[in-house]
Amino acid sequence: MLAGMKKYAGLSRAELVENLMALEFKLAALSCAVATPDLATGQARVALADSEERIRAILHTAVEGIITIDERGRIETVNPAVEKIFGYLAVELRGENISRLMPSPYGQEHDGYLANYRRTGQARIIGLGREVTGQRKDGSCFPMELSVGEMRLAGGRMFTGIIRDITERKRLEKEILETTDREQRRIGQDLHDGLGQHLTGIELMVEVLQQKLASSSPQHAARAAEITQYVREAITQTKMLARGLSPVVVESGGLMSALQELATNSEKIFRVSCTFACPEPVPVNEHTIAVQLYRIAQEAVSNGIRHGQARRVEIQLRREDGQLVLRIQDNGRGFPPTAVDNGGMGLRIMQYRAGMIGATLAIDPAPRGGVVVVCALRLVSGIPTKGESAG
Repeated sequence: MLAGMKKYAGLSRAELVENLMALEFKLAALSCAVATPDLATGQARVALADSEERIRAILHTAVEGIITIDERGRIETVNPAVEKIFGYLAVELRGENISRLMPSPYGQEHDGYLANYRRTGQARIIGLGREVTGQRKDGSCFPMELSVGEMRLAGGRMFTGIIRDITERKRLEKEILETTDREQRRIGQDLHDGLGQHLTGIELMVEVLQQKLASSSPQHAARAAEITQYVREAITQTKMLARGLSPVVVESGGLMSALQELATNSEKIFRVSCTFACPEPVPVNEHTIAVQLYRIAQEAVSNGIRHGQARRVEIQLRREDGQLVLRIQDNGRGFPPTAVDNGGMGLRIMQYRAGMIGATLAIDPAPRGGVVVVCALRLVSGIPTKGESAG
C-alpha cells in the first residue's frame, strides 16, 4: 500500500488526471459487472476492490486538490489536498455548489459554463487548463490552476477538477518581472544621464572644431558638420531608447501617450508603418497595470517586426464588453506553429505579464497573414482591476 501511494505521489498533473479518469471508468464498469448476478464473479469483485484502493491512493497522496462534482455543480468528493488548500473539512463541502470555492462573480460564471454545456454541449472549461481565482474558507482569494475532465456514467455526467495553488509561482513571477522593470528603468536612466550627456559633450566639441576649421579648411569643416549630424542622430536614438526602457508616466497621459510614442518611435527606428488607435480615452491609473500592458505591446511590436518581418503594425486600446482590450496586429509572416504552442521567451514573458495583472492573453494568426495579440483586462466601474478576465 505505501509503495503504491508513493508511486501516485510522484505523478505529474497530466499523468494524475489520466490515471484517475481511467480508474473511474474501470470502477464504473466493474460496479455494473458486480451488480449483475450472471457476471458477478470473485475475480470482478477483486478487481473492483483494487480499483477503489488505487483511487483512494491517488486522492490521498496527490499534492493537487481533486474535486468531483455532478452536472449541477454540487461537490461529491474532495481529497485531503483540497482541505489544505481551501481550509474546509470534506464534510463541510460535500453537497455544496462548487461556486462556494470561488469569489464573486467567478462562481456565478462557472455555474453559467456548466449550464451552457448541459444546454448546448459546447465546452468552455471542459478539457482545458486555465488560471482562475479561488476563495478560502477565511475569505482570502488566491490564484490557482484548474483542469476539468468529464466522465459519463449510467446515472449522468460527473466532472473531475484538478486544482493547484499557484500563489508562490505568481509571487516569483511578479518578483522577476518587477526586478526586470527596475533594471530597465536604471539602464534607461544611465543611457539618458550617462551616454546621452557624453554624446552631447562630443557634439559641442565637434561644433567648436567645425567653427575653427571654417576659414582655414572648408572641406574639413564640412566633414566636421557631417560628424555633428551623426552625433545628433545618435543622441536622438539614445533618448528614444531611454524613453522606451522607462515609458509610462501616469501623470502625463500614461498608457495612451506611451503607446502613441511606441508607435512613433517604432516607425522611426524600424522604418515601418506603425499606428496607434484609441477611439475614446482609456485611463489606466495603476502604474503596475499600465507598465505591464505597455511591455506586452512593446514585445508584440518587436516580435512582429524583428521575427515576422512585418511592414505594418497596428496598436489599438479600447473598452469592449466591460473589459480593457489591448490589440496588436501585424502583417508579417507570422509565428511557426511550434512558437505559439511552446512559446519562446518573449511569448512566455508576455503571458507572465498578463497573468501578473489578472489579464488574459491570446496570440493567434491574423485573418490575412501575420499575428494578432489580444490582451483583455476586466473593468470595474470603468477602472482596470486585477483578476481573471471574463471568458
